[in-house]
Amino acid sequence: MSDFTSNFWSIYVAGISLVGVIGCLLLLVFTAKKKVQSASDNTTGHVWDGDLTEMNNPLPRWWMWLFVITIVFSLAYLVAYPGLGSYKGELGWTQIKEYQAEVDKATTAVQPLYARFDAMPVEEIAGDPAAMAIGDRLFMNNCAQCHGSDARGSKGFPNLADADWLHGGAPEEIIKTIQEGRVGVMAPIAAAVGSADDVRNVAQYVLSLSGSPHDSIKAGLGKEKFAVCAACHGMDGKGNKLLGAPNLTDDIWLHGYGEDVIVNMVVNGKMNEMPAQKDKLTPEQIKVLAAYVWGLSNKPAVASR
Repeated sequence: MSDFTSNFWSIYVAGISLVGVIGCLLLLVFTAKKKVQSASDNTTGHVWDGDLTEMNNPLPRWWMWLFVITIVFSLAYLVAYPGLGSYKGELGWTQIKEYQAEVDKATTAVQPLYARFDAMPVEEIAGDPAAMAIGDRLFMNNCAQCHGSDARGSKGFPNLADADWLHGGAPEEIIKTIQEGRVGVMAPIAAAVGSADDVRNVAQYVLSLSGSPHDSIKAGLGKEKFAVCAACHGMDGKGNKLLGAPNLTDDIWLHGYGEDVIVNMVVNGKMNEMPAQKDKLTPEQIKVLAAYVWGLSNKPAVASR
């Protein structure tokens, strides 16, 4: 409620809440005052099926008081908790605080589970079956949505089971990626490359770098124009992990393969983001998860007992 940009909506919500409670109270008062005319035998005169007679018996008093208690409780609730527009409530309760309390409770409960991995290097953790079982669960819950349950990725999402790393595959680099996230940006550079033919020639040259099928004449023409791309990918096309610039010589295509795909990248650019997990996972969880990811493409050391 506090995110409303206009006071109107805050007042509107508070008004609806209060009108609803007051309306229930008034309905209870008016119905309590209304008297139903009945005969001397306490019947209303309504008869169904020949002998089913409606009697004029009031509700039990304790039942009526339940309605009153409900109304009083609702008013007390609106004072204690945020139910009146932007009013925060006397108890200061928020969903964020409730969520954080549950997270802290869960973190405290599992802390002993991660304690024995604190002094172990990532390479050794990757060889521990218990740690890898935990890492597998962490991966399935937090990473598989993008990278797949087998960690082999898909178009636009890197394969974590091979040896190709945009930002480096060392344990400390994987930990940093998980903690801080990554933003990969391929700027639209067609204007710097030249004409539409120049862009297609560059695309053919890029294909030639990995030994993919290409037009050698066009590739030769595009080699000079590749200097624009070399600012990030290097003159040899092997990329730059500091920039997250892919290696163009390894025949691994993150966003698709072929001349048209490369031309589209040059013309329109591309932006990819790996979200940071440091506010979602604890440092201990990130370390175990990094060990799991590292072990997907490396031979883990056997953990000592």
